[in-house]
Amino acid sequence: MLDENGPRILNPFADLAGAVVIVTGASSGLGHHFARMLAGHGVHVAVAARRFDLLVPLVEEIRMAGGEAEPVAMDVTDIASVRDGVARVVARFGTIDGLVNNAGIARTRALLDEASEEWVATIDTNLTGARHVACEVARAMIAAGGDGAIVNVVSILGLRQGRQVGSYATSKAGLIQLTKQMALEWARHGIRVNALAPGYVETDLNRDVLASEAGAALLKRIPQRRFGRMQDLDAVLLLLLSSASAYMTGAVIPVDGGHLLSAL
Repeated sequence: MLDENGPRILNPFADLAGAVVIVTGASSGLGHHFARMLAGHGVHVAVAARRFDLLVPLVEEIRMAGGEAEPVAMDVTDIASVRDGVARVVARFGTIDGLVNNAGIARTRALLDEASEEWVATIDTNLTGARHVACEVARAMIAAGGDGAIVNVVSILGLRQGRQVGSYATSKAGLIQLTKQMALEWARHGIRVNALAPGYVETDLNRDVLASEAGAALLKRIPQRRFGRMQDLDAVLLLLLSSASAYMTGAVIPVDGGHLLSAL
């Protein structure tokens, strides 16, 4: 941007400092990383997960670094737990400005080998659970006068198919459609809803698998010839939570090293 004194460098994410953002699934993996990263940008983070004991050291780490964090016990499949968790965040911080809807589970099963209970558990967590959290957060935002940003963490598997990931891929495809429905219905309240679709990103949970022969075969189908790092997702998440994306809603942004472009 230019002003009368010449070029001026802006921090497009500066408005996130002091914002209150809930991060679900924060006890490990991407959620844990997102919470630490957002706190580093001055965000007041409410970290939510079923495993409350794993949230305590995360909160201590953030507070020791000078950040603001609050642990929240939340089972996204239990609507009462979600309502209690959202109410706790409002009571603690007074408002909610954003949500990183990240909680999810994944299993490697062929459809014919997957028990119905496993299918239901995946859909309940990844799709219905995400709906529960987003709706309760949206209600809190509207009650406070509107405005806010919701980011649903989906997957490129919601846009394409993969072997032995039927329930996971279906849940993420459903969440992509739900993102667009939420964006349509809640835009009049000033609430933006977008989706972040990671490709294969290395975490503690999948590092051994990605280092295996199967991982090597998968790597050959990624045009950039590398797996993602968690920090590769940071800038897009910051964009979608901040006013830098004020005219964006209903978008689905892949961060996948070009994986979706690979030849069939």
